[in-house]
Amino acid sequence: MTTNTQKQLTINNKHWLLPILSGIFIGTSYIPFPPWASLFCFVPLWLFWQQQEKLKNVFLGGLLTAFIFTLIGFNWVAHTLHEFASLDWPFAVLGLLIYALIAHLYVPVTGLIWFVAQHKLKCPKHLSIPLMALITVICEANSYTLFDWNFGYSWYGANLPIYQWAEFVGFSGLSALTLLCNLPLYYAWQQRQQKSGKTILMVVASIFIILNIVGLGLKARLEKPDSTLTTLLVQASIENSEKMAAELGKGYSREILNRYMNLTEQAIHTNPEKKIDFALWPETAFPALLGEQFKNNTLPLALSSFLKRQNMALITGAYSVEAKTNLITNSLFVLNNAGELVAPHYSKTILLAFGEFIPGEHYFPQIRDWLPETGHFARGQGPNELLKLNDFMMGAQICYESLFPAFARSLAQLNAQFIVNVTNDSWYGNWQEPYQHLYMTLARGVEFRRPILRVTNTGISTVSLASGDILTLSPIHEPWAGIYEVPYLKNPPATFYQTWFWLLPGIIWGTLMSLCGYLLIRQYNNQ
Repeated sequence: MTTNTQKQLTINNKHWLLPILSGIFIGTSYIPFPPWASLFCFVPLWLFWQQQEKLKNVFLGGLLTAFIFTLIGFNWVAHTLHEFASLDWPFAVLGLLIYALIAHLYVPVTGLIWFVAQHKLKCPKHLSIPLMALITVICEANSYTLFDWNFGYSWYGANLPIYQWAEFVGFSGLSALTLLCNLPLYYAWQQRQQKSGKTILMVVASIFIILNIVGLGLKARLEKPDSTLTTLLVQASIENSEKMAAELGKGYSREILNRYMNLTEQAIHTNPEKKIDFALWPETAFPALLGEQFKNNTLPLALSSFLKRQNMALITGAYSVEAKTNLITNSLFVLNNAGELVAPHYSKTILLAFGEFIPGEHYFPQIRDWLPETGHFARGQGPNELLKLNDFMMGAQICYESLFPAFARSLAQLNAQFIVNVTNDSWYGNWQEPYQHLYMTLARGVEFRRPILRVTNTGISTVSLASGDILTLSPIHEPWAGIYEVPYLKNPPATFYQTWFWLLPGIIWGTLMSLCGYLLIRQYNNQ
């Protein structure tokens, strides 16, 4: 082997460190880590892609980046597979590795689209990187993944005031702008030996500081709340084995209900000076079927009697049955202080794939025979009605639905004064997912400037205000109850993001289409 060949192999091997570096930068910028590399995390991968002449290497580089950042940022998947699917740890780790290969395919797909597009359109080098950046943003925003994470949430997790801009562009918009910021920093790196590179770096840093300062102003100028409610959040921390036994009719139902009632009663008696408007119990907290057709069953009667004695209204998650299909629903019910059900109740609409339904089973019912253990739930009617109790207008979210801004926007369009979110995060451990899911849920309150009342089975339960401020966090995997006074607006105004929901995506798509159109015209004129 010649010396030149050896040098070339060494250079090529070093180039493969670039996608690895991007994977580390991205993964260590996810909650619970600070977003230290978010503004330049794609730069190493883009440098690698620019050096490649083969489509295969572009794809593999993107796959390597996605694999690494998924392992770092979402390693809680192994715990979930161990806990939820009852897999032994070696198989759970194997499942994590498979998940890391497929969870964020938008990264290698971005590389494929860019590589083909720039060759077909004969893109000049000075436009190649902007094309790459725009395709990255669009692929990230439109990728399908079970856990719809984006780069905007980390700013909220770090409590940097820039997250206040979400009321104009949403957290998906913050994510897009974060990724686009990689573009000037790519040029800054390329020109790092020149004055222009340092100038670009200073300009980006200055803009970032200004956006944070203005973010403080956006928070300060919010309209003062004109009403206050007092709520009691109850987190019983029921073990998965007990919860599953109750759901399968193998006991523990009465014990679980007693724990919730005891925690609720204890909090009421410990704080006699507090006039609590309602208690809030988590997703499927009530350990029996609930609804009009079940109200005379033993446990619903026990719950009704308890609420009468305490003179307490309650919002609780519970299973019910859809009459039309006879399928189980994951629902949220309101009961007044007389223990009576208050219509309407809400049933979960955005179901969790492979947890509550099997994708494609509507078209291929035989899939159900292959995966008989997978949940089979009826789908709710969507966010088309608010929960009501006294004068409160409450938007309902159940667990996974909090990840989708369009869902919360529908509640805001119905003039919800605040949003109640019930969740069960008991399958995910106490390291990453509880914090990631927390901030993703509370982010909807910033986008639409409404308080979020979030209660979970095992934590993290809390309340966030319209300002984005987060009140006391519950402990994780401990029984707990907390009373919160929550200021809110009776008639909250629509935010810019609520009104112009599709504006920024439209601008980004329009920019990409304009760039592609320009390249097509340029190519035609050069023929």
